Amino acid sequence: MASATVMAGGLRVQETHTITVLVDNKPGVLARVSGLFARRGYNIESLTVSITEDPEVSRMTIVVGGDSDTLEQITKQLHKLIDVLKVYDYLDTPMLARELALIKVNAEPGQRLELMQLIEIFRGRVIDVADKTYVIEVTGGGDKIDAFEKQMEAFGVRELVRTGRIAMMRGSRTV
Repeated sequence: MASATVMAGGLRVQETHTITVLVDNKPGVLARVSGLFARRGYNIESLTVSITEDPEVSRMTIVVGGDSDTLEQITKQLHKLIDVLKVYDYLDTPMLARELALIKVNAEPGQRLELMQLIEIFRGRVIDVADKTYVIEVTGGGDKIDAFEKQMEAFGVRELVRTGRIAMMRGSRTV
């Protein structure tokens, strides 16, 4: 989630930042925003884009690694883009964050009970059943999704797709 660079034993540790960028909902805006990161040599760890309650505005949730100086540079550069309406960093802001994963796993008849127990523990849902596979939907924080993926390795993961992080402030405040 949103965090700052920390000093660990005198070393700077890079952490991830979650940024929401409200932009005009027009062609080419995503390319300009992602291009800004690429030109500056910043790696986007996760990028999720969707339309908002206003059909003329899109919301980008970007997860990027770096220290506070890096984040400040990114924020300043984003503000300079014409189609950017607002930039918000969740640093020190209570937020809700979720990801979604769809995982297709082997589901042999002798394994299904154990598989269903794990799915229940992680509050997942089976959304497709075939002769030898299940497709499972699981939502939650990145750590939860990672842990579920790890548990599914024992069954044989056939295919996996994850969304990026989406985030929203807790309480009545909005971006």
